[in-house]
Amino acid sequence: MAPRLQLEKAAWRWVETVKPEEISWEHIELAYRINLPACKRGACRRNCKGNPNCLVGIGEQAWLGEIDENAFHNIDDPNSERRDKNTFVGLTNLGATCYVNTFLQVWFHNLELRRSLYQCHNSRAQEHNSESDYEPQSICEHLQYLFALLQNSNRKYIDPSGLVKALGLDTGQQQDAQEFSKLFLSLLEDTLSKQKNPNLQNVIQRQFCGQFSYVTVCNQCGRSSALPSRFYELELNIQGHKNLTECVTEFLKEEKLDGDNRYFCESCQSKQNATRRIRLHSLPPTLNLQLMRFVFDRQTGHKKKLNTFISFPEQLDMGPFLEGKSDQRCVYELSAVLIHRGISAYSGHYIAHVKDARTSDWYKFNDEEIEKMEGKKLQLGIEEDIAETVKSQTRKPKCGKGYHCSRNAYMLVYKVQEEESSDPSRASVEVPAFLQRLVDQDNHKFEEWCCEMADMRKQSVDKGKAKHEEVKELYELLPAKDGEPYEFISLDWLKKWLDDATATKEIDNSLFLCSHGKLHPDNVGESKRVSLQAAKLLYERYGGGPRLDSSSLCRECVGQRCRVLRLKNQLNEDYKEVSNLVKRTPSGEGYWVGKASLRSWRQLALEQLEEDEHKTKHSNGETNGQGPHSNSSKEFSSELSEGNEEEMKTFNEDIVCSHGGLSIMDTERKLVSTEVWTKLRAYFAKAPEFTQSQEPCQQCLTLEQEEKDNEAVSKMMALDQKNQLLNLFHEKNRPTLTKWPQGTDVLYVVPLFFVDEWRKFIRRPTKSSPVSNVGNSLLLCPHGGFMFTYDSLVNGDAQHIALLWPSEWEVISRLFIVDHSISIHLSQQTTPTGPTTQYTTQPDLCWECREGFLFQQQRDLREYTQATIYIRKVIEDKRMIKEAAPELNASSSEAEEDKEEQPKVDGEKDPDFGQSQDGAKRQKLSDSSPAVAPVISNSSLTKQGGIRRSTRHRKLRGEKALIVSANQTLKELKIQIMHAFSVAPFDQNLSIDGKSLTDDTATLGSLGVIPESIICLKADEPIADYAAMDDVYQVRMPEEGFKGTGLLGH
Repeated sequence: MAPRLQLEKAAWRWVETVKPEEISWEHIELAYRINLPACKRGACRRNCKGNPNCLVGIGEQAWLGEIDENAFHNIDDPNSERRDKNTFVGLTNLGATCYVNTFLQVWFHNLELRRSLYQCHNSRAQEHNSESDYEPQSICEHLQYLFALLQNSNRKYIDPSGLVKALGLDTGQQQDAQEFSKLFLSLLEDTLSKQKNPNLQNVIQRQFCGQFSYVTVCNQCGRSSALPSRFYELELNIQGHKNLTECVTEFLKEEKLDGDNRYFCESCQSKQNATRRIRLHSLPPTLNLQLMRFVFDRQTGHKKKLNTFISFPEQLDMGPFLEGKSDQRCVYELSAVLIHRGISAYSGHYIAHVKDARTSDWYKFNDEEIEKMEGKKLQLGIEEDIAETVKSQTRKPKCGKGYHCSRNAYMLVYKVQEEESSDPSRASVEVPAFLQRLVDQDNHKFEEWCCEMADMRKQSVDKGKAKHEEVKELYELLPAKDGEPYEFISLDWLKKWLDDATATKEIDNSLFLCSHGKLHPDNVGESKRVSLQAAKLLYERYGGGPRLDSSSLCRECVGQRCRVLRLKNQLNEDYKEVSNLVKRTPSGEGYWVGKASLRSWRQLALEQLEEDEHKTKHSNGETNGQGPHSNSSKEFSSELSEGNEEEMKTFNEDIVCSHGGLSIMDTERKLVSTEVWTKLRAYFAKAPEFTQSQEPCQQCLTLEQEEKDNEAVSKMMALDQKNQLLNLFHEKNRPTLTKWPQGTDVLYVVPLFFVDEWRKFIRRPTKSSPVSNVGNSLLLCPHGGFMFTYDSLVNGDAQHIALLWPSEWEVISRLFIVDHSISIHLSQQTTPTGPTTQYTTQPDLCWECREGFLFQQQRDLREYTQATIYIRKVIEDKRMIKEAAPELNASSSEAEEDKEEQPKVDGEKDPDFGQSQDGAKRQKLSDSSPAVAPVISNSSLTKQGGIRRSTRHRKLRGEKALIVSANQTLKELKIQIMHAFSVAPFDQNLSIDGKSLTDDTATLGSLGVIPESIICLKADEPIADYAAMDDVYQVRMPEEGFKGTGLLGH
């Protein structure tokens, strides 16, 4: 089928030869494309919107033929959530809680710990009513319930959010896994110590606690002293080592104490050189070895990960490292390896490889996913390929039999080798009955959910099958045959009917109606012509309306479109003819036409035709200008090369005055002949008409004369005032306070705002309003006192005022309304030490309001919320760098500052680089509100946020403006600077007024950073450690670890 635009043109081609009054039913059917041939299946790749008879590609393909019943639903098989036989249960990752999940799985596989936890007294679980959900409270209760679910749940994975919430952990923030392990075991030990059963009170000690002592030997006298200590894990340094034995050896090696680190010997009673080492006395059944992969880097100020390969055995003999107690079992077997994937200490993923104590099979626990290793062997596999850094491409060393090698293992768990036992109960742990009842309750809920999901799948399949049969039946009836009754139905509804597998709304054709309540010809493409039989069945089943049959074809709309299209076709010829006719001088009676209207009349005519074309549409239809002919509108408008006129809505409106008469601006109109006006009138029937004899608007003529008279008066007034105050206007021979002028002991004060407004009027008397009031109340407080002292005026406040000679004040008092007289007086007094000069103001200073004013200024400097500061990057010789890196995250304020950095042409005024002397001028104030004057005086100095500012900062090239708050920390500022200059925080040396800023936790307000401050940035050479740089981008705020969580007792 032909494209939509071709079908559109073909449907209306007849208008070239048929006038609106000659339209027949045949023409109407052509406009609605009733007789276009229907498309056959396979002929169209997609539906032909321009053909109402095309019923191909509307979604029927999915329903015709055989359909897999899975297509009728989007519900996964609930059995995919069911635990497989002889497998373990996974744990859901709640965002960034993989580090918690790994330890929970390791502790669950510690049979002694699990058995002991099951024995803990839990009255809440034992007395629980099965009608409600069980909600554990204490850590023991949570761990009991979690372990019971991990052991006997029917689910493939369970949700640990109860325990995580009870611990107060942030699920979106990854924490230090090793610290979590220590704190959790400590918390569990404290909780179990409160149990009544004495066998449970020291479970953690029995399982994880060993003993060593720090032994110090004096080199002088040989005295040996030992400090005993307990450990729950051995923290082994891996830097510079290749295997576990080297790490343990270094942990126990002898350390020399000399120099400032000498030891105070009790026997010698003085500081002596000595040696110190750790002596292992006893080892626990479960030996936790922490490989210190995450270390603090002094150079960067952050943690980093060591991606060093370390080999470790499956069987570890700790006998050579143990002193004394020769009867203690010292051979350990590897039972778990905890892995951290990723190169950064602040991101990545945690998993655990754990050995099943019952079967000796190895499993990989990765949150919800659990994978059994083949052949009862530990296989670290792909975990070792993920940590390749940019710098380090070291090869994995070869490992001998019984050894494993890892660059990502951060904790090894060894269990003491047990003797073969005939007691099967030691290898199995039974869930107590009170906990099993809770597990059964959860399993029952899971089974109910599975049944519910299965029922929903079945209902969806049944509905889909019924819909399938309905579509196959009705689609065959849809095509309307020639000569038989038909109706139009929304194409969008038909598509939804074929696409929606569940519920279909009622048919809605209301959007396609014209203003006459019939089908608009423009909306034929959005509807489809179907047989009367199919329409009846669809309306019976789904309802809706209005129904649109052959009587709904609108003759009025077709006639209107015919008229518009004929005028469009005629428009180009009329444009050429009018262009030629307006060049001739009209003979006889003519008509006034606006020159702007005449220049753009073709575009206005086209817009008028478009409006006429669409005004018959229903109010819910398309908006004006969005019809099929809008493209032609663009064609015509692009051809208009005449001047850019202001947008006009009506032809000739440019010569209509505000009173509805003919404009008095005779240069903006042109006289055209009757022939030209007749042609224009055909397109603009409602345009204002003015004959040649029409008189201009009398009201406008009167107003014009009055305006000329007023301008003359203003010019005379301005000239008179300028002549009387010539020095004030030209700013010549001005008095100053810093050097009091001779010949007078009084100077008068007026607001600078008044002088600026007066100068405006003098320069442009016809464009500015005359100044009538001096407005000195702006400078007074509510009590009528002056707001400034002589010293404050000398030191900066003088920018708000102008000083006048007494003779000038006399003229101003005569020419303007003076609300208050303000003056500064000089007086000489003789004292025993000699003559002194005193300065007083009239009226006197109001100390109370002055102190309040100063207090507000200081508070604004300390308590700002949004203020601009400037970061200036310097190099060794303190010169400004030429360029700074582009800002990655500039606010709108920063973007505006960047615009200001563009170079200015000499002599061009830039408000951001020039001195601002109009602080008071910016705030236009009511002269009748003296009560708010102090606040106004203050606010005239402020930007948004209440920051006092007398001048604007002149920004240098390469300097960056940042928006900051007083309570923001220096650390947060460094992050902003990193975005602006691409300098990492640890490479930033910041200073203000020569004082270094070093305390990252201090606020900017406490460091003395005030609005408009300039902070110097000196950047160190960046380090070539890409992993460290990655850490910096990961860390946006200072680390708080487990502060505020239940692990620290909060």
